[in-house]
Amino acid sequence: MTRNSAGSSAWQAHYVREMKSILQDVDRGPAPSLLPILRSQQQGEILALLLGDPDRELSLTEISRLTGAPHPSVYREVQRAEKTGLLTSRKIGNTRLVRAQTDSPYYAGLADVLTKAFGVPAVLAKALQDVSGIEDAYIYGSWAARHDGQPGTRPVGDIDVLVLGQPDRDQLYQALGTAEQHLGRPVQATIRDPGWLESGSGSFHDSVTSRPMLKLTTGS
Repeated sequence: MTRNSAGSSAWQAHYVREMKSILQDVDRGPAPSLLPILRSQQQGEILALLLGDPDRELSLTEISRLTGAPHPSVYREVQRAEKTGLLTSRKIGNTRLVRAQTDSPYYAGLADVLTKAFGVPAVLAKALQDVSGIEDAYIYGSWAARHDGQPGTRPVGDIDVLVLGQPDRDQLYQALGTAEQHLGRPVQATIRDPGWLESGSGSFHDSVTSRPMLKLTTGS
């Protein structure tokens, strides 16, 4: 092993230890199956909500409503995340507004991991997994572009989902309605035939395929 590779390995080991230290500063509880490094499902969902959309500023009440976590639990998690530099907050009157602290050296890595495990992709994948007739599904448009690191308007107002196959439309729209309630924003679905990405044409096809897309693991 060269000196450079040894130094790199040591830094990576230090980074992992620091991440574990930050993430495990929470109430003890069952580790979530999506990301066992965390000690609670609530912690993952709260951090994903805020780190996954860094220009979104939410009150403690809004965080509680969107994640389903009790208000006292949200307060404790925000307090701990602020102490570790992952979140920042400000008060307007009696309302405390919380957002991601993007200056944290851990922000980029944690935001990506937590968003994939607990954020928009996970919520949509879970919502779509029991909808019959779906071959594949992707997030596209502005949300996918921001997730890929491309500059643009934040926070993204709605989320665009491309559904390939012949889904049961009643099931699909009911599932997306549930996802909308959890995410706190509209989800717009576009349905196309299974081979549309490869054989489609037209301006909409060109627009979708020329920009980032995030495939959802729907279990189909």
